[in-house]
Order: sequence, then structure tokens, then C-alpha cells
Amino acid sequence: MKTLIGGAVAAVLGVIGLAVWFGEFLGLLAGAIPAMLLLGGGLALYLGFDELKDVWKEEEAVDPASDEDRIADLEKELEELKAKN
Repeated sequence: MKTLIGGAVAAVLGVIGLAVWFGEFLGLLAGAIPAMLLLGGGLALYLGFDELKDVWKEEEAVDPASDEDRIADLEKELEELKAKN
């Protein structure tokens, strides 16, 4: 019950404070939005580059057994096509 009352009081004080200092709030918001965009963009670049490095590592680690299986499948398909003609 104390939490509910405390939350209600905090919300009312927040609304009153926002109404009284609305200009200052907009100034703070105008300064905070570019900073958030800059930090968010930097994080997105870092995560995208990290994902790209993972893709490069997967491409380098090619399993030779899978290549041999693919070659065998293609040879089998070639033989089937030759048998049809």
C-alpha cells in the first residue's frame, strides 16, 4: 500500500514539475535526443560489424567433407543425365 501511495505522489509531483518547468524539459530533451541517437548508432555499427566478422569466419571455415559430398552428388546427377540421353 505504501508503494502505491508513494507512486501516486511521485506521478502527481512529476506532472506538476513538468508543467512548471516545461521549457527546461524541452531544452533537456533537445540535448538528450542527439546524444541518444549518437550512442544508439554507434552501438548498431559495432553490433553490425561484429556480426559481419562472424559471417566472414563461417565462410573461411568451409568443411571439405561437405564439398566432397556435393561433388559426389553432382557426379551422380551428371551420370543420370547422360543415361537419359
